[in-house]
Amino acid sequence: MSLTDQSTRIRSGEELDASLIDPYLKAHIPGLAGEPVISQFPGGASNLTYLLEYPEQEFVLRRPPFGHKAKSAHDMGREYRILNQLNSGFPYCPKAYVHCTNESVIGAEFYVMERVKGIILRSDLPPELGFDAARTETLCKSFIDKLVELHQVDYKACGLADLGKPEGYVQRQINGWSDRYDKALTPDAPSWEAVKAWLRDKMPADHPQPSIVHNDYRFDNVILDPANPMQIIGVLDWELTTIGDPLMDLGNTLAYWIEAGDPAPVQLMRRQPSHAPGMLTRRQFVDYYAERSGIAIDNYDFYYTYGLFRLAGIVQQIYYRYYHGQTQDKRFAQFIGMNKLLEHMSLQVINKSSL
Repeated sequence: MSLTDQSTRIRSGEELDASLIDPYLKAHIPGLAGEPVISQFPGGASNLTYLLEYPEQEFVLRRPPFGHKAKSAHDMGREYRILNQLNSGFPYCPKAYVHCTNESVIGAEFYVMERVKGIILRSDLPPELGFDAARTETLCKSFIDKLVELHQVDYKACGLADLGKPEGYVQRQINGWSDRYDKALTPDAPSWEAVKAWLRDKMPADHPQPSIVHNDYRFDNVILDPANPMQIIGVLDWELTTIGDPLMDLGNTLAYWIEAGDPAPVQLMRRQPSHAPGMLTRRQFVDYYAERSGIAIDNYDFYYTYGLFRLAGIVQQIYYRYYHGQTQDKRFAQFIGMNKLLEHMSLQVINKSSL
């Protein structure tokens, strides 16, 4: 069994026409020869990702979901630009080769980047890796180190200073997610009023050193070296990237970090092997990040609670579509339960907090 991330058959209704893509790519990528075999990567809930296999070269194509018209939410040109310009300061971004704005080629804008072959971890560590607790701890620290390294990139030197507005970032996130949550409210959803009030009351100033904010840094968005799985060789999914407070980005990552001691209902939400023996707890994660980054973090509870609330906002937006019959995907029926659990987790943090 191969541990490298595998593509599969293209889902019905999401096919691409190789006869249209192939001549376009050959006109824009020198030396490309042969015919492509196209398959699809099954992961991801936003932009669609395909593998294009030529005889001597492989590429990954990213495009917005079919039928989606809001370009601001799936800006191919923005993601293409981030990959190409951030790569000079953070060499774990795949190289992007071409951005196509001519929608007649595949029916939407798209971009093509290099394929970084490697291992992507999902819910559990593959037994084939043979990781003991010590090796798992090394992997965990490597994962945090890459986040610290990203937050220390000189984004101005990369030409990305205009990517976002760092001033007022914390307040915009709290107000913005409160507004988005309220607009996605359904009759069966919790109000989160106590949490929203607490976040507004405990809101810290923006960190004085703004940084690149990935906004979706999780284990299933990093690529491990097949020859040395403790080494990260790539970071994916830059569509939400902006400039802002690095500790808010840390909070986003902590919201996904289900540790071994969390209760069974929380374990059901886990989508990465953060519970494995050797993985740091959330508190240890924060302490290690603080040590490596040189940033003192005395209000961890705020950033973690913000991350949980933001995740609930994302979950509720998806559930809203299911509740109103805009999607028939039965997986989303359980998202209301996830939302309620996230609120419960947030209130537990608040009740124990010394802030």
